[in-house]
Amino acid sequence: MKLIYTHENRLLVELVKSRLEVAGIAVKLKNEFAQGASGELAPNQAWAELWLERDRDYERACQLLQDAEAEQRGWTCPSCGEENGAAFDYCWQCGKSRPVACEE
Repeated sequence: MKLIYTHENRLLVELVKSRLEVAGIAVKLKNEFAQGASGELAPNQAWAELWLERDRDYERACQLLQDAEAEQRGWTCPSCGEENGAAFDYCWQCGKSRPVACEE
């Protein structure tokens, strides 16, 4: 088993868990209820952890997490150069639509 993700916010760990499971990657959640011990342990030792059940899924899981992070980033308008948030489909400066990423 390999550790794939850990965070102090259990909700984010659950979201990553869901994304990986939808992709067919088996994971195990550890330290699910460890936050109650955070006074006795270092704070990061009580964070929820997501572990891959099969080591061979590591590369694919890392790619899925990178793709998810990229979806949350903003984008730069190719027309006017304005920085736009990830939630915008149109540039709020010039109104041009967001460029579509090529799919293979």
